[in-house]
Amino acid sequence: MNPLTQSNLLPDPLKAWYTQSVENSLAESGCDPQVGLTSQQVSQRLQYYGLNELEEKAKRSSWAMFLDQFKDIMLLMLIAVAIVSGILDLINLQQASEKASEFPFKDTIAILSIVILNGILGYLQESRAEKALAALKSMASPKVRVLRDGRTLEIDSQQLVPGDMMLLEAGVQVGADGRLIEASNLQVRESALTGEANAVNKTVEVELSEDTPIGDRINLVFQGTEVVQGRGKVLVTGTGMNTELGKIAQMLQGVESEPTPLQQRMSQLGTVLVTGSLLLVALVIIIGLGVSGWDLSVFQQLVEVSLSMAVAVVPEGLPAVVTVTLALGTQRMVRRHALIRKLPAVETLGSVTTICSDKTGTLTQNKMVVQRVDTLNTSIQVTGNGYEPVGEFLLDNQPIATEQYPELEPLLLACALCNDAILQYEQGEWKILGDPTEGALIALAGKGGVDKEPLSQQYSRVDEIPFSSERKRMSVICQWDSSPDNCQPANLPAQLPYSNSKGEQPLPIGHPTRTTENPELTSYMMLTKGSPELVLEHCTSSVHNDDLAGGTLGCQPLTEDQRQQILEQNNQMAGAGLRVLGFAYKSLDRLSAPEADHETLEQGLVWLGLVGMLDAPRPEVREAVQLCRNAGIRPIMITGDHKLTARAIAQDLGIANQSDQVLTGQELQKLSQLDLEEQVDQVSIYARVAPEHKLRIVQALQGRGKFVAMTGDGVNDAPALKQADIGIAMGITGTDVSKEASDMVLLDDNFATIVAATEEGRTVYDNIRRFIRYILGSNIGEVLTIAAAPIMGLPDVPLTPLQILWMNLVTDGLPALALAVEPAEPDVMKRSPFSPRESIFARGLGSYMVRIGIVFAIFNITLMAIAYGYFPHWKTMVFTTLCIAQMGHALAVRSNKRMTLELNPFSNPYLLLAVTVTTLLQLLLVYVPFLQDFFGTEPLTMMEFAVCLGFSTSLFVWVELEKLFIRWSSKGKAAD
Repeated sequence: MNPLTQSNLLPDPLKAWYTQSVENSLAESGCDPQVGLTSQQVSQRLQYYGLNELEEKAKRSSWAMFLDQFKDIMLLMLIAVAIVSGILDLINLQQASEKASEFPFKDTIAILSIVILNGILGYLQESRAEKALAALKSMASPKVRVLRDGRTLEIDSQQLVPGDMMLLEAGVQVGADGRLIEASNLQVRESALTGEANAVNKTVEVELSEDTPIGDRINLVFQGTEVVQGRGKVLVTGTGMNTELGKIAQMLQGVESEPTPLQQRMSQLGTVLVTGSLLLVALVIIIGLGVSGWDLSVFQQLVEVSLSMAVAVVPEGLPAVVTVTLALGTQRMVRRHALIRKLPAVETLGSVTTICSDKTGTLTQNKMVVQRVDTLNTSIQVTGNGYEPVGEFLLDNQPIATEQYPELEPLLLACALCNDAILQYEQGEWKILGDPTEGALIALAGKGGVDKEPLSQQYSRVDEIPFSSERKRMSVICQWDSSPDNCQPANLPAQLPYSNSKGEQPLPIGHPTRTTENPELTSYMMLTKGSPELVLEHCTSSVHNDDLAGGTLGCQPLTEDQRQQILEQNNQMAGAGLRVLGFAYKSLDRLSAPEADHETLEQGLVWLGLVGMLDAPRPEVREAVQLCRNAGIRPIMITGDHKLTARAIAQDLGIANQSDQVLTGQELQKLSQLDLEEQVDQVSIYARVAPEHKLRIVQALQGRGKFVAMTGDGVNDAPALKQADIGIAMGITGTDVSKEASDMVLLDDNFATIVAATEEGRTVYDNIRRFIRYILGSNIGEVLTIAAAPIMGLPDVPLTPLQILWMNLVTDGLPALALAVEPAEPDVMKRSPFSPRESIFARGLGSYMVRIGIVFAIFNITLMAIAYGYFPHWKTMVFTTLCIAQMGHALAVRSNKRMTLELNPFSNPYLLLAVTVTTLLQLLLVYVPFLQDFFGTEPLTMMEFAVCLGFSTSLFVWVELEKLFIRWSSKGKAAD
């Protein structure tokens, strides 16, 4: 550490400032809270600490990124083929052997065009450079007010230094990390950093333990967060990369992007194809020279054969087909509310084995909903969704009317009046303006028939005692308009029991009281809500439903047993993961003087009851979780919320059982990475986690061989989103940072959408394997047919590189694109995910390609031998047969087990269209004169074309016979 820091001349930004008292913090910072830093100190500290900005690593240039696309082994081989083909054309030109009708270098130009096109496609995919850090930097650059040289200044946050005295007020964005020096009713929304929606109440006079998680450091403020309410003075303790935001930036930069399963499989495929092609080329040249008696005059012909083979083995259209397939998958996913940012993520979703989901807004509605109401004698369940004021009150699972339980009605009155939120109906949806907790209370009152808007006009608020983190409660004083035109509100008790400040007996709610200070008839009441324990401490009596008096409400002193009963009810509700508020009231015969002590005014309250609420689970998520389990996918909850709440939600949704372990951030912090890896298979709930914890959890799961999808919406989630195999950001509540770091964005912030996208991902992967089976099975047949020509002693190559490019791009490409939209198999979400590390040739694909390629080659070599002996246009016959036979193969490859006749031909009309169009295009190449000249074809006679059609159907028949054999053998095994 720098000696300046050690001598306390400059504050240490890495110090745990939340463990320090205000006095110690000021002493170590060398700052006077009334004057701030001097200009000289600011200059010195800027030089020492640097600007308050996030540092960014150097990125690859666009040219480097573009050139990297040509490192693919298949493209390198095609470049080599194009160069050799160009050299041969140049030699032929110099020898004047090139036919006048032929276009020179057409093979070279065609091949290089395909190479460049593939390079451009790859560049466009990758050029969406990481913008997460740029979004992060924009969060860290607001204007801030500071105290310097005894004056208040507004400066760019980049100029902040440790020791600065930063001033906060409602609506501003915090410019740096700091220790609170002064605070008045300060609330800060830290959702971007912690992921939790509720604003945090900040406190000055508290010293915390060193293992306090970031979400509980109530004496600190953090860069990038927003002040919701109140004001404060902050001692800046960390700037730039030493802030919590900076730590996230460091983690984000430290996460290396791994190739997706599809990219790994395509790389493996290219290596196998190129290696096999080179071996086959060497074999053909050696055998061809051997058959000719090592006559070097045939070497050029053998090289031309080798070039044709090299072009044939590389599926030039495959990258484009894969890209289009993934793009079509993204369109289908958008219709299911999932936006794919990175194309390979479409297929990657199909390999997911574990989904790590945030709780708030993804598994839950991000709307507080009251679940339970407890009076002294009754415990009632409440139904309903979101903020809609529609639901039932249930006692022993049976609906009840609130009128039957008079003690409920004053509680609902308090929920509506002791409330600053506004409930609105907009665009077919109930929305809340204000605090979500207070919104839930208005909705509860509405379910009981108590409408806040007209009620607020009859009970006008004349004074209030605002909530503070020290008091943990809020009180309002209302005056009832007792004019003759204003009758008693509907659904409210005709009289509300209360004890006035003199301890007198209850009076009716609108009982007129004449005072010397106010000769008019008035009636005041105080309504209080807050922490149940603290509200209960101020209560001396409770509402009582006197059944003997005809069900009228009375008021009775609170006994010690009743206090214990209320506390037990509170603990029980909190243990179920509910956020609990206590309610009380008190009648006032006069308004208190402005200087009256709040603590005294709130004494002698009458207890009304408890209200328990939570961010309710989304109704569709339970089914989605079950679908996950059926599909072999394990859901995990990772949240910054409390342990009990996390467990309650997870159990309700079926993510975890009662006996399942919950791991908290503090417990996780003490584990080594190896210890964490040993536990991740047993833990389905992580609570009170910090940003680095999420990253470690993902890494631990990946260390156990899991393929992880991670959801997140806050800045804190960005490193974990980038580390995960699939990073999923929230479209509604998500920050720009999380979206830029993600692979996919949920447009509706819904966990069920992840499951729907996973289904699409599996379908896309199945279709990719389907058209690879089709393309490469055909290509192997082409290669073997070409290789057989010199071995059979034929004088010419049956196919030119240009004809092979036509087959690979058009004859293979169009049907392959149609196969890419083949509907999902019925059992796609009823099986476990396939291993993301499995080879592209796994599960019989490799053997199928080799087997079908050999069978295809045998049919074509037989045709080639017959055509060479009996027909003049034998090369065009081979070309046409290869093309048309692949159309039958495309129809047969739709299903591995079901016969083509058993499939609905119109379930994929695009395939019928592709087969028809491709066949017509092939006929144009054969019979249109200028296309004949360019592609080197000759018109076929009716007999020649009939022979081609006969041989073309043979591959379709063979594949269908294989299906029958597989079905027969499966039945035989089942019978055994």
